[in-house]
Parts: sequence; structure tokens; C-alpha cells
Amino acid sequence: MITETNRLLASAVAEGDVPGVVACATDRSGSTYEGGFGKRILGQSADMTPDTVVWLASMTKAITSAAAMQQVERGRLDLDAPAKSVVPYLGEVGVLEGFDAAGMPELREPCRDITLRHLLTHTAGFAYEIWSEQIAKYQEVEGIPGTISCENAALTTPLLFDPGARWHYGINVDWAGKMVEAVSGQKLGEVLRENVLGPLGMDDTAFHITPSMRERLAKIHHRETDGSLSPNPDLEIPQEPEFEAGGHGLYGTAGDYLKFVRMMLNAGRSDRGDAVLLPETVARMSTNAMGALAVAPLRSANPVLSNDADLFPGIEKQWGLGFMINNAQAPTGRSPGSLAWAGLANSYFWIDQKKGIGGVYATQILPFADKRTMDLYYAFERIAYR
Repeated sequence: MITETNRLLASAVAEGDVPGVVACATDRSGSTYEGGFGKRILGQSADMTPDTVVWLASMTKAITSAAAMQQVERGRLDLDAPAKSVVPYLGEVGVLEGFDAAGMPELREPCRDITLRHLLTHTAGFAYEIWSEQIAKYQEVEGIPGTISCENAALTTPLLFDPGARWHYGINVDWAGKMVEAVSGQKLGEVLRENVLGPLGMDDTAFHITPSMRERLAKIHHRETDGSLSPNPDLEIPQEPEFEAGGHGLYGTAGDYLKFVRMMLNAGRSDRGDAVLLPETVARMSTNAMGALAVAPLRSANPVLSNDADLFPGIEKQWGLGFMINNAQAPTGRSPGSLAWAGLANSYFWIDQKKGIGGVYATQILPFADKRTMDLYYAFERIAYR
């Protein structure tokens, strides 16, 4: 595996498919592969290495979901109780019906309350402006900043549909993070550090980029229309945010994230054998939690940030409590019922509890679902299964 993977990743860098890449694989007992190739920033000397720090983006969601489920274990949160009992604002959010002749939004009350289950499965009705023209228009009309700003006002967008009616990817887990803060009395970063990151030994993962992390930080690159890549060294999540974004705010290393993957492979136990989650909680998170609803393809409303995206087209996918679940075996060898998701800058992970393996792949490229990057990721996963 090592020789074949090294050859694959080195060739991709040489061909300009990625500026730099880190890929790691694991079984239940420990890492089976860790490699880094290319540069952290094109045109500069720093190499992409396994300890390179990247923006994890939406890979943050699974970690925040684990923290929320810890609060469920402790009886502080209830998956199916109205979320407004914890965060009152969630009882005030309306459903966007459209825009009137003057271009102003028309809202109505939802027919049911938002719950934590809705938030963790992306069925509450919230959406990201990146994949919703309606939400992007609402932000423009109302002067609401984009989600990546980490301003509280960014979370004041309406629902696209009644909670529980369908699936749409959005700011749901940011609100789940707010619920964790409300019942814990702590900032989300403190909760994660004390209850998830610390116990797992994920010392290089945080909302705030420490001096040590910054020394190893890779930067975002943009895929140009001619296929070339150009670095954007100024693009970074605010380091003094109004809210710590449970949906997209963490920075970390692929090796750190692999420890989280192993925890989910080992029924909630860390590499040291400490219980981070109860086995029944891991099983609950790893099971479809949205009933008959299905994950839909993401249609881009902002080509600068994302292409249209559909991981494993043609395979029905649903959502557990924090993860996408594929209902059939994937072409890479991934088992039915495996867990996965991704980050906006083309980072990806998967957790195959049936076969006992998982992996993390990280580049720093926009737009999301970059074809050359995803082809490389799938090729890496196929080798991991061989």
C-alpha cells in the first residue's frame, strides 16, 4: 500500500492536480499509512507533511455532533425536544416562502418545532448560501453576512421548508454548537477541548490557530478556469469570531482527525482506551436518523466556492447523527452503512465500521468537489481497501 500510495500522490502533485496533499489511513489498532506530498503554499518552500495544519471546514461537524451527543448522554440535551427550550431564537425562525413584487422576503411560521435531531441530520430547513440561491438573495436583501464570517448575524437566515420535511445542507450544526454552549455554560472550543479533542489527544486541532499550528499551516488555493492553481494566503476563518463555528471553524491535522476516526471505529474509545462516547451512542450516531428522507445532491449557487456536489452518484445516502451514510457499497470498496463527510476546501474522511478501516484526505483547494481532487481521493481510498 505504501509504495503504491506514495506513487499516486506524488504523481498528482507533479501533474498539478493538487498543490499539496496529506492522506492517512487507519484500522482499529492504529495508522496504516500517513503521507504528505507537495507544498503547503505554491511558490513557497514549506513541504506538505503529515503534521501540516489545514482548515477542516465542515469536517468540524462530526466533532461538534459528538459533543452534542455527550450532552444527550448526560441528560442535558434531548434529541427530540423543541430546540427553542435551550436556544429560544430557534422558536422564532420563519420559513421563507419567496419574495414579493418589491423583492422583500415573505415568511411564515413553521408547522413544527426544530429539534436537535433535525439539526444533526440537516433536516431542520436551514441552508447555506453556497447551495441556495434563495438564501443568498435573502442575505443580500437583509444585509446578512456570509456564514464564514462567524458573525452571529450570519445565523439569522430563515428556513427553506418545515423542519423534518426534507434534507438540505446548512447552518444546522452551528446551531447545535450553540445548544451545547447553552447547556454547558462554556464556549464551544472549551467544551470540545475538555470532552473530545483532549481525551482523544487531538492537540493540533482548535478554532484558534496557535503559533505552533501556524508554523505548519497550509493555505487555500483556487482552481482557475484553465485548470491551474493559485494560492490565496489571506483567506482564513476569523481568529476573533463572534461565535465559534461548530459547523466549519476548526483547524487541525489529518493525523489528529484520524484519532477521531479510530474512536468511531472502536465504539467510542480513544487510543488509550478511555471512553469518549458510550458504545450505544456511537451505534446511534452511525444509524440513519432521518427516516425515509434521503440526502440530495448539492447544486452550486456560488461557483467560486463550490461545484455541484454528489458523493458517489447513484447510491442512496442518508444521515446519521453527524455523518453521511452510504446505503450501498461504494465503488472504492467502502461498506454499506459507512460514515463520511467532507470540508469545503476539499478535505474528506470515511469510517467503515464493518471492515474496521477509515481514512482522512486533505488538500486546500476551492471550489469544493474539485474533480481532479476527488478523483485522487477516491483512488487513495481504493488502495486503502486493497
